[in-house]
Amino acid sequence: MESIQIIIHRPSLGGLDEAMTNPTVLITGGTGRSGRRVADRVRASGAEIRIGSRSAAVPFDWHRSAGWAPVLSGCSAAYLCYSPDLALPGADDVMAAFTAAATRAGVNRLVLLSGRGEPAAARCERIVLGASADATVVRCSWFQENFSEHFLRDGVLVGRIAVPAGRVTEPFVSLDDVADVAALALTGDARAGEVLELTGPESIGFGRAARLLSLAVGREIAYDAVTGEAFVAELGAAVADRDEAEGLAWLFDQVLDGRNSATTDTIERVLGRPATSFREYADRAAAAGRWTPIPARVPAGRP
Repeated sequence: MESIQIIIHRPSLGGLDEAMTNPTVLITGGTGRSGRRVADRVRASGAEIRIGSRSAAVPFDWHRSAGWAPVLSGCSAAYLCYSPDLALPGADDVMAAFTAAATRAGVNRLVLLSGRGEPAAARCERIVLGASADATVVRCSWFQENFSEHFLRDGVLVGRIAVPAGRVTEPFVSLDDVADVAALALTGDARAGEVLELTGPESIGFGRAARLLSLAVGREIAYDAVTGEAFVAELGAAVADRDEAEGLAWLFDQVLDGRNSATTDTIERVLGRPATSFREYADRAAAAGRWTPIPARVPAGRP
């Protein structure tokens, strides 16, 4: 893993840099799990928001460069949430082209959402940091919200989390914490040129995660350490998208091998408060109804 620098001061979300008076901030993936959280926080800081998505008034697609200029025009900062994943082949080429277009358009403050322990993602990080002196990388462990807003939610609902992770531990991080840090990097006085490595406060295995989820929802959630092949077969059938299942299995194989088990204190240093623990996350998500099954609809005319 490359050496990293950590912000050691505590900026305030409320104040924009003097150089960013009435800024417009582009949030790519602005309707997604991280993007919508970042957008809410940046908007609350007083900045104007431009959502970058295929369905936006000015459409944005990472893989349609002809549409980038209208989206970048008039922006001073951008949150870069690449889809489908920085670890996949070709992401570095797209990132190089996009950051070049961004800097030509005068968008110098760039904040990249990245993942830990991914060589391909590290290449993208170097591209972004090299494109602008005002760039920041937010390098994250796996999101806690994968269990409530993404591919692991169905497993929690049925009481069985089946993934090819063995006994490897991961310091799952809260997306709310990530968004708080990213918003500061976009609008506050955080130093540029930093790689901020974000984790939760403890590293736990999927078995421990299942036990904490059981306590939160009040019913048993089991962990089944399946093979990669079984994972692809089960998830592919559930989502009707074998390519998505194979991509996730590849990430499990490439990243969840113990290299990312160590925790950092970056969130506490940047935000001045502890990072959200997995138990706190599980309790809050359960209270918010994230794992409340949707009642089956009864056809008209039947009791």
